[in-house]
Amino acid sequence: MNTIKNHYRVVAAVVCQNGKILTVRKGKTRFAYTSGKWEFPGGKVEAGETEPEALRRELKEELDIEVKIERHLMTVDYEYPDFSIALSTYCCTTDSLAPNLREHTAFHWLKPSELHELDWADADKAIVQFILNNPLFA
Repeated sequence: MNTIKNHYRVVAAVVCQNGKILTVRKGKTRFAYTSGKWEFPGGKVEAGETEPEALRRELKEELDIEVKIERHLMTVDYEYPDFSIALSTYCCTTDSLAPNLREHTAFHWLKPSELHELDWADADKAIVQFILNNPLFA
């Protein structure tokens, strides 16, 4: 049976503060392969939104934080078993060190060298590798 997967435009923030990066853990999702995984915060881009607008909205809704978007880092195209995403990632800063978790179950501020210790969502693994190999995050 040939089924067409849904494809989503998604944004994520690599939020940096004091040499550390914000990571968040997903709660239970529809799919076992994404439930409880760590990710960089963000979400889907809605119709009519720019990526920066979507990122600011998602971070306000999910974590109650405001960010300053510095620059686009990379875009990851990833195929999960049931859907695919184009994940545009932005480097951001914030003054909010204690996010208010509305959809996630935990957060950590980690040094770049500590990121590999978490169980990441598959699409976010490429972002972790980018950070670990980029002197800007050393």
